[in-house]
Amino acid sequence: MTMTKTPEAPSLPRDAATLNKLLFAKLMPLLIAAYVLSFLDRTNIALAKHHLDVDLGISAAAYGLGAGLFFLTYAVSEVPSNLIMHKVGARFWIARIMVTWGVISAGMAFVQGETSFYVMRLLLGIAEAGLFPGVMLYLTYWFGREQRARATGYFLLGVCLANIVGGPLGAALMQLDGAFGWRGWQWMFLLEGLPAVFFAIVVWKKLPDRPSKASWLSAAEAQQIEMQLAIQAQEGAGQSGHALKQCLAPQILLAIFVYFCHQITIYTVIFFLPGIIGKYADLSALQVGFLTSLPWLAAAIGAIALPRLASTAQRSRRMLVAGLLTMAIGLGIASLAGPVISLLGFCISALMFFVVQSIIFLYPASRLSGAALAGGLGLVNCLGLLGGFVGPSVMGLIEQSTGNAMNGMKVIAVVLVVAAIAALRLRQGHEQELHPTAVKGVRQSV
Repeated sequence: MTMTKTPEAPSLPRDAATLNKLLFAKLMPLLIAAYVLSFLDRTNIALAKHHLDVDLGISAAAYGLGAGLFFLTYAVSEVPSNLIMHKVGARFWIARIMVTWGVISAGMAFVQGETSFYVMRLLLGIAEAGLFPGVMLYLTYWFGREQRARATGYFLLGVCLANIVGGPLGAALMQLDGAFGWRGWQWMFLLEGLPAVFFAIVVWKKLPDRPSKASWLSAAEAQQIEMQLAIQAQEGAGQSGHALKQCLAPQILLAIFVYFCHQITIYTVIFFLPGIIGKYADLSALQVGFLTSLPWLAAAIGAIALPRLASTAQRSRRMLVAGLLTMAIGLGIASLAGPVISLLGFCISALMFFVVQSIIFLYPASRLSGAALAGGLGLVNCLGLLGGFVGPSVMGLIEQSTGNAMNGMKVIAVVLVVAAIAALRLRQGHEQELHPTAVKGVRQSV
């Protein structure tokens, strides 16, 4: 199935602000919805943690290991997945990813013990690999550097929305406990996994590979977008040589380290926050679900309001460092205070979760192009996401050995301070102020 131009596209190019609004309106809802489903399916085990222990005997340490195993196979598969998408196109590849992860996520309902739990998490990592770096690559086909942080911030709203609705939704689905002889957590895995398969059809029909394939752009508009992005890529990617050598440049490795520390934080909070809140008082699963959503509301506010301010290299770096330090302060407060202030600390930290993440990916995108960009984004994500394995695994061990998950939060706060110090050394490929008219265009398009 190919996507061709239709007469509905205007013959004269629209102005830049109008065109940017159109791109956001046509692309971001699809991408955000895909990411919502992705995060529901990779993180819903957080709500099932207690039930997996009671029903299957999966301990806190085994749970932490299983939660983290997802990221091992996910990481290994990232770069090949992104290179394939670069060749076959985003529409087909993202749809393929959604079908396979949806089927495997639904299959989590049939887990019988620790071994099958580990196997299914490993398979889910393979199936879902490539979605995030694939979208990061996809955004470079449509948005210039002055718009890309904003687009990434909107995309990361999917994580916030998944965690906002995931708690109450998962808790509601687990109320089906006993229906047709199934446990509530089995219904949750099944009914949250299958929608990804059906949404893949929407992605296949509606998501164009590039501007030149979009029926809602004129040929002149598509050419204008692709030409401007090609010029920016040449300006930023000044390195030459083998693609692998470019991907292993010191600045790319530094971005990987910062992202690794960031991902330790994100996934430790995702997988352990419901359990921490559950110990605040005698709360029902639904109450835990609603309280768990509060930090993610803060994260959504940050993702919407702040990444657009990263319109220059200097602002990006300042926001990145400030964001990492804010995350550290929030976790420090959460680890030392009582229930109410602790939840506030998580909210403070979460406010900057996706501000930081949207900025980190500006650095490799400003230095790489072509196949090196596809592989580089995959490499940054795959190695950075190993933090998603390290964080929950270490957190599970700390909780089991000390009996207090908050001790792990103190360690992570220190890790974030180290990441903030490292981020001071990051530099974008162009490292120059955007022209004032470009910044004005960003503000007008908001």
